[in-house]
Amino acid sequence: MMNLAFSYLPLILLITLMVKKNPMPSSKALPLSALVAYIVVLLVFKQDARLVNANVISGALLALTPLSIIAGAIFLFKCMEVTGALAILRKALDGVSANPVAQLMIVGWAFMFLIEGASGFGTPAAIAAPILYSLGFPALRVALFCLVLNTIPVTFGAMGTPVWFGLSLLELPQQSVLEIAQQAALINTIAAPIIVILALRLVVNGTAHIKKNLLFILLSTCACTLPYLGLSYFGVEFPSLLGGLIGLVITLLLAKYKIGTEATIQPAANRPEAIEHSPKQTPEQPPENTVPLKTLIKAAFPLWGTVLLLVLTRLPELGLKALLQATEPALHISLGFLGTFHISTSLVASLTGILDTAVTWKHSVLYIPSVIPFAVTGSITLWLFRHSSGSNSLKTASQQTLTRMRTPLFAMLGALVFVNMMMLGDSSGQNSAAVAQIGHHLAQITGANWTFFAPLLGALGSFFSGSATISNLTFAGIQTTIAGQLSLPLTTILALQSVGAAMGNMVCINNIVAVTAILGLQNRDGDILKSTSLILAVFAVVAGGMGVLLVGVNGF
Repeated sequence: MMNLAFSYLPLILLITLMVKKNPMPSSKALPLSALVAYIVVLLVFKQDARLVNANVISGALLALTPLSIIAGAIFLFKCMEVTGALAILRKALDGVSANPVAQLMIVGWAFMFLIEGASGFGTPAAIAAPILYSLGFPALRVALFCLVLNTIPVTFGAMGTPVWFGLSLLELPQQSVLEIAQQAALINTIAAPIIVILALRLVVNGTAHIKKNLLFILLSTCACTLPYLGLSYFGVEFPSLLGGLIGLVITLLLAKYKIGTEATIQPAANRPEAIEHSPKQTPEQPPENTVPLKTLIKAAFPLWGTVLLLVLTRLPELGLKALLQATEPALHISLGFLGTFHISTSLVASLTGILDTAVTWKHSVLYIPSVIPFAVTGSITLWLFRHSSGSNSLKTASQQTLTRMRTPLFAMLGALVFVNMMMLGDSSGQNSAAVAQIGHHLAQITGANWTFFAPLLGALGSFFSGSATISNLTFAGIQTTIAGQLSLPLTTILALQSVGAAMGNMVCINNIVAVTAILGLQNRDGDILKSTSLILAVFAVVAGGMGVLLVGVNGF
């Protein structure tokens, strides 16, 4: 019991510090919680000191991944801003529809759906949030909106990775994997309209505009989720990618031809605190798209170029994915007791044998979505607009990126060390990881009602790790054990795990820190966590209820 109580301690401390009346900034709350977790693992769980310290080093190095993605996303956004590409896109989007709800659905739903299917790694919110902010939507509301909606496509993530790799340790038959995918997609498809409307409610003032645009909202939502559901019957690689692509095209057409949208548009009513450069239209002066096609294609290069590079580097059949992740041939440098540093010709850096333990670290410089596609597309954008943006545009974008990166540095370092401490343990009962002990305890509390609560364990994994894939790797085994003990259908329980792992993205501290850093929000992490937690609870109830129905249908 003492180990269980101490397993909860760092988590309770973190949540308390971040959601109390005067919340502590995540840049302080996360390192402090990581320190407490470190003390617990070392003194209470009595883990080997070298192993604990090796995981601290590994956690600090792992922070390089989200930090580099954040830096790349900010750089791309700043390049779009200083070159004027963002202003052109904003004008073109108003030409498609000046309806704020339509713009939110195009960028924050369908486009993010597509990006998640191509990349993952928190890339969707990193791209969509700045675009929505540039359209005049308040930064805090944009952060909430993007976090909430970057969940449903995450079940399949980048080319199905959370499913085919996240569940790989279970060595399931292919048919079982497909059944898991189908049930997870069905649960998400049914939950999607509720979650989308709740997300819109965070941005749009009042319910009147949502009601007047309800048909459009439902059509746009289903335009992504119905193909997503259908594709899940054939494989796990393409539901989010192709579902998002199909949905984006349909949503653009729906918005363009005003299908299901309100006739009278009043953008200002939906955009309190609109930034100065946001477009200003009135009902009497409807927006007109006067952007020439050639100019639009050029201005949209940061978006379509990013998607193109992501697809090219993620499709295994093209060979680029394996090339960018190749660890050999490599240069090996001994760092003494710190371990051995390796750097391959593909710039895959790794550190093995940290403090003479089995702990390792790896960072694929060219595969992580930072240099490719963000830095590359940003740099090409500067070149494309070189005659109009001036010679100092690269310097300006780089300086603004570095300035913005100061905020998330300590938060991310604390977050990744915290995660490593909470997930450090062995397979025995006494020394199992804190997250595993918490998971088993939750299962014991719920007992026969586990089906209803199973998604929360998946969400817990994402809350800690920031990854649906890692959540599945960590908790799929526990879910399998619980399903066996309670005689529940394994595929349904693992489908609920996959749905929970995806919905946990909206409360993940890593993702919250990332999106606030990109939007330049200061000390609002706790407010965001409180708001997204409420929607997570609704999502969990819907998913759990669907799980109970599926178990009943299967005759268990």
